[in-house]
This record gives sequence, C-alpha cells and structure tokens, in this order.
Amino acid sequence: MTTTEKSLLPKKIDVLIIGAGAAGLMCAAVAGARGRSVLVIDHANKVGKKILMSGGGRCNFTNIYTQANNFISNNPHFCKSALSRYTPYDFIALVDQYNIPYHEKKLGQLFCDNKAKDILNMLISECQQAGAKIRTKCEVSHIEFDTTCFQLSTNFGTCQCDSLVIATGGLSIPTMGASGFGYQVAKQFNIAVTPTQAALVPFTANPHILAKLSQLSGNSIEASVSCSGISFNENILFTHRGISGPAILQISSYWKANTIVDINLLPKINLLEELNQYKTRGSKLTLKNLLAKYLSKNTAQTLIDLWFPDSQFNDTPIIQFADSDLSNIAQHCHNWQFIPAGTEGYRTAEVTLGGVDCNEISSKTMEANKQKGLYFIGEVLDVTGHLGGFNFQWAWASAVAAGQVA
Repeated sequence: MTTTEKSLLPKKIDVLIIGAGAAGLMCAAVAGARGRSVLVIDHANKVGKKILMSGGGRCNFTNIYTQANNFISNNPHFCKSALSRYTPYDFIALVDQYNIPYHEKKLGQLFCDNKAKDILNMLISECQQAGAKIRTKCEVSHIEFDTTCFQLSTNFGTCQCDSLVIATGGLSIPTMGASGFGYQVAKQFNIAVTPTQAALVPFTANPHILAKLSQLSGNSIEASVSCSGISFNENILFTHRGISGPAILQISSYWKANTIVDINLLPKINLLEELNQYKTRGSKLTLKNLLAKYLSKNTAQTLIDLWFPDSQFNDTPIIQFADSDLSNIAQHCHNWQFIPAGTEGYRTAEVTLGGVDCNEISSKTMEANKQKGLYFIGEVLDVTGHLGGFNFQWAWASAVAAGQVA
C-alpha cells in the first residue's frame, strides 16, 4: 500500500529500494515474493509518474523483438544475462494474468489498449500481494554502511537494511522528479559513473535554419536518418524548435555535438532517375510541383528555399534544368546534411545515456562489485535502449535479476 503519513520508517528492513518507478516496483514485488521484508521509498508525491506518461499515456511496456543490440552501453555485453532470463514474454504473461488488453502498434511495440495506469496498478498489486510497502514523499539525506548493513537518514527517520537497491532513474524529465541521486550514491561508494547526456530527444536547429523550418511545424515525413554509422527508417517531425519524430529520437542517442546527421527524405525512390525521366519527357513541371508528388507543396517549397536561396528553381520547368542541377537537387533530398544546434536536453528527453558503470556491477545480480548488498537497476545504469519499449524491458529484467537475490 502506498503511504504518505508522517509515521516513522521501520527500524530494520531486509530490502530497501529507493525509487518507486518501473524498476523499483518490479524489484519490490520479486523480492517480497521471496519472503523478504521490502520497503520502497520515493521523494515524489506519487509512484510511477513516468509509467503514466509513457507511450502517450498508454505505456509502451515492452518490445517483443528485444535483443542486446537494441541497447547502448560502454559494456555492450552487460545487458545480455538479465534480458535472457526475463524476456518480453515473461512480462506479457504477467500482463495477461491481470487481463490487461494490449496491442502491437508497430515493430514489436506493445501498448495498453486503455491507459498506462493499468500497468502501474498491476505493479502496485504485485507489491501488495508480496507484502512490499511503499512510502512516498520520503527524501533521503544520508546513507552509510557500518560493516553489516546500510543505515539511511530520511525525513521520516532512520532505517537499516541488509540490501539497498538504487532504482532512481536518470536525469530525463526533471519535472517528473528526476535527479542525479543514484549517481551520487554510486560515487559515494567509489563506483564509477560514465558521462551522461540526454537521449531519445528532439534536435534543435540554428536560427537561420529554424527561420525556414518553423514553417513546417507539425509536418511529418517518412525518412532514413543516419549518424555515426547507425541508421533508422521512421518518421521525422518538424517542430517550432527543430526536428523530432521517432527517427530523430532514435539517432539522438548516437549524436555528438557539432556532428552531421544525414537525412534521406525520399528513401523509397531514386530521385535523380525520376528527375531525368521528367526532363527526357519534356516536362514543364516546376521543381516545387514535382517534389510535391512525394512531399507536400509546403514542404517542397520550404526545402527549396532553405537549400537553394535566391535561385531560379522556383519558376524554371524541369526540362530547362542542367544535369548538374538535377544531381544537386537529388543529392540534397537523399543526403540532407543537417547539423543540429543541440538537443532539447533533459527537459524532454525520454531517457539518459550513460550512468553507473556496468563494469562495476554484476550482470547476473546487479550488485556492486565493490559494495556487498548495494544494487543498481533500471535507467540509473549505463544501459540505454532504443525507442519502442526496450527501456521498460530493461527495467523489468534488471529489477527481476536484483529482486531474486537482494
């Protein structure tokens, strides 16, 4: 049961979990089912806030095609053990047990038919059945280890525990209560933290580019987006700040400042061949009207103005274009080299790239190598999934791995 009353915390507990999000609640249910006394605490006023807002309020709770290569980490092998022992189908079985209706939206992404609250209520119910207690509005001011157990000081008093699980997430969406608390705990116990940055986040555009692109705000185009040797084929979305959409969110996890993002706006056709065919047939179509066959007229005109300012391309029929002009136009459409001004940052990022160094954590138990009884699970670790339910599956899998031993 979730409680916020001002009563003191229990003096002693077997497992204390900091963070009542997806990973924390899952871990509590698993540890409690083993007969361990479990307490989950969170500084927020409600549990599972990111669960409730995820997937547009319908929670993309897993992806049936989850594999290790869907994750980014300085230790790419780390996630394999937990993911292989708790699969998407294991979580689906739990969802089915609660008769929660769901559907596959695309690419293996599973969403609730109704609301994300169905998943949160399921996790809370699992905690209740396992006897795990949940305390919100509980802030930790100090943690220490005295050779046999941990002692935590909070605004609800002190509490000792044998196992301490850090499930505090990353820095993404601070309005939901995100903080660097988990990283601070790691550093306190001399556990390395890899550099962090906002991931699965929209790009912003430089002012001179934005002056043009902002006219397309709300328009979406299917595209192929590449950076650092990685490509994603999904929609991009023009915004009043720059570019977003699934393909952009995906590639943002691989982008470094001042590097180029290659965008193919017409991945399904060979535009140069199309242009040459129109020219050979003596077409009097203007470039805008021809591109409007594949893009909207507004998009075509805006991109022409962006790429070829002060040109005569607007009114010139295709038949009068030089071959070099046609090649240049096709090159821009198939290989638009966009250099983001930056990203929208943690304010809108879905996850945090980087985190607690996985080389310092057991891949089987999530326990810190340097500190017995200290566990890290979920987003706080240096494991970042692609868009589409993979980060939730990592939360479930890492939570189960820790919950079975903590």
